[in-house]
Amino acid sequence: MKVFKYILNAILLIAVLWSCSNDEMNNLDFTKSAVAPTNVEALFTITQDNTGLVSIAPSAEGAVAYDINFGDTSASATIKAGKKASHVYAEGSYTVGIAAKGITGLTTEYAKEIVVSFQAPEFGTDPIIANDAAKSKQVNVTVPNDTKFAMFYDAYFVENGVETVLTANVGDKVSYTYANPGTYTIKVVLKGGAIATTEYIVTDFEVTEILQPIKSAPAQPGRVATDYISIFSDAYTNVAGSDFNPYWWQNTIYTAFSLNGDAMLQYSNLNYQGIQIGAAQNVSGMETLHIDVWSATANTIEFYPLPVGIAAENEKFFALTLLADQWNSFDIPLSYFSDLGLALDNIHQFKFVGSGSIFVDNIYFYKAPSAPSILSGTWKLAPEANAFKVGPTYGSGDWWGNSAGDVTGRACLFDDEYVFGNDGSFKNVLGGSTWIEGWQGGTDSCGTPVAPHNGSTAASFYYDDVLGKLTITGKGAYLGIPKPYNGGELASPSNAPDSITYDVVLSDNDNTMTLVLYYGAGYWTFKLVRDVSPLVGNWKLAPEAYAFMVGDSYGSGNWWGNSAGDVTGRACLFDDQYIFSANGSFKNELGESTWIEGWQGGSDNCGTPVAPHNGSALATYSYDKTAGTVTVIGTGAYLGIPKPYNGGELSDPANAPGSITYDVTFSDGGNTMTLVLYYGAGYWTFKLVK
Repeated sequence: MKVFKYILNAILLIAVLWSCSNDEMNNLDFTKSAVAPTNVEALFTITQDNTGLVSIAPSAEGAVAYDINFGDTSASATIKAGKKASHVYAEGSYTVGIAAKGITGLTTEYAKEIVVSFQAPEFGTDPIIANDAAKSKQVNVTVPNDTKFAMFYDAYFVENGVETVLTANVGDKVSYTYANPGTYTIKVVLKGGAIATTEYIVTDFEVTEILQPIKSAPAQPGRVATDYISIFSDAYTNVAGSDFNPYWWQNTIYTAFSLNGDAMLQYSNLNYQGIQIGAAQNVSGMETLHIDVWSATANTIEFYPLPVGIAAENEKFFALTLLADQWNSFDIPLSYFSDLGLALDNIHQFKFVGSGSIFVDNIYFYKAPSAPSILSGTWKLAPEANAFKVGPTYGSGDWWGNSAGDVTGRACLFDDEYVFGNDGSFKNVLGGSTWIEGWQGGTDSCGTPVAPHNGSTAASFYYDDVLGKLTITGKGAYLGIPKPYNGGELASPSNAPDSITYDVVLSDNDNTMTLVLYYGAGYWTFKLVRDVSPLVGNWKLAPEAYAFMVGDSYGSGNWWGNSAGDVTGRACLFDDQYIFSANGSFKNELGESTWIEGWQGGSDNCGTPVAPHNGSALATYSYDKTAGTVTVIGTGAYLGIPKPYNGGELSDPANAPGSITYDVTFSDGGNTMTLVLYYGAGYWTFKLVK
């Protein structure tokens, strides 16, 4: 490697000092969802003519304008997003302040100290030029902060005769991605306020290409065995006896690849490649086919699931369009293949057709969880002292625990929601504010949630009730507070793990969850309580006249309503239970007899419940407090009587809808529920009591 350095002449020094972000709510019209601008930065450049003319180009996410305090005796300036400000400085030191303003008026402040001098710029430590460890053919250049009399630098990259120039503040990084690996010349020009500049040149820098994954594929959600059929994955139990390199006269080279103990399939020199599943699989009960693929080049691979006895009409593929140098995750609806005519009851092989080299992991079929987890629902930190605490022994809070006053002092944390979905999904719902600590760039106060711990992660959960373990999967997903994880505590949000596993104990009728996490030096403990829906409990029709009725206007019974005598005459109906569980599950509990009407094959009398309105539905419910609605989900699930649904009334049990939504109100201290359903011609009303 040849390195040439020479100094020509002159300018100024920038010493970098970053201020903490400060969100100012100075607009009385802001809403809870409004957030201040983030990632505020500015590029400072100066003309090389000894005039001291500095150009300031601020940038931020969510900013519409910037207020700039130049740091001298001159007036401040306001510029629109995307514009630059210019200012002439005399020699000296100045602190430039920038307030990035969002559309709602919220601001985030940024400060940088500059020293303006008309002396020749000097390198201190040599510029750092290195291949990126994670991105193929990307070169990163940084000029360290120990320069003298310099404000910024230009980095020159030349490939195939085309020159690209990137500019950055001293201390900041620029990155350039080459089209091809090889040996290149890279030049760095240090600039200040004088005419002369200073250069650093590397003439034979080797740009390298990453040819294999350097990290594992994304962590897979936990699933019970009945909800998946796995062919190749360390996350699940695989079908035994599969051959990942059957000889089909292919040119592809197969290698069993391991990355830090994580098994993968490597297929090089690909033309086509097969996988012979250990036994034919009926996947018609599954919903989705998952696969993760990594490639050093952007290309497209045809991916075929194949049945026993392959015929031309069974060759149905899905195109896997790959982005280079990263894991590409695909969740392919099995309906995609069945709509093409592929039978799903006898899948015995996979085939890949394409070119290049690929790494493959996590090939499996899956479906949504068969039943809601006992954890399904919305949880919050318990509003009490020691709701979260840390200590040297399991479950202790010897080192620290929140105080009772923190419940209000940290209200932005205690109102955070941890939402476990009926489908196995998980979400942190933080609103516009949560508790932000120093390692997140905050000052241990309420502030705008910081990615990836801001609820933006698509996450899932898996609860093993036998082992008492709860795993949250998704980078940035967490319970309690985001800092601790299995084996450590975060020093930077960017290092958030892909999953965290907690010990878990349920109490108080499964409405209190105690979590313990060993982080390497001690134990964090969190106490969460379920936000219990007013629906939870066992309900029946009110034992009175007009407990269920129908009319031409909302809530009326002018067409028909049950009589007081029906309470005993239809006792088989009035003893039916509508059971809402805290985990989001719902059940019609009818016993051996209920009221059977003519459209069900009966004669308007008590009789054996008729499917699917016989309580056999594996059902769930959702409650929208804002809209005032409750939806029961599951074919055959209903409230009151099964005949009416949204937009009609049934004439055949086989036509039962997959869900029904009712307007709902509560009275009598939450012990009475009134439901109204518009069925197209009028309104059914039901009065239920606990």
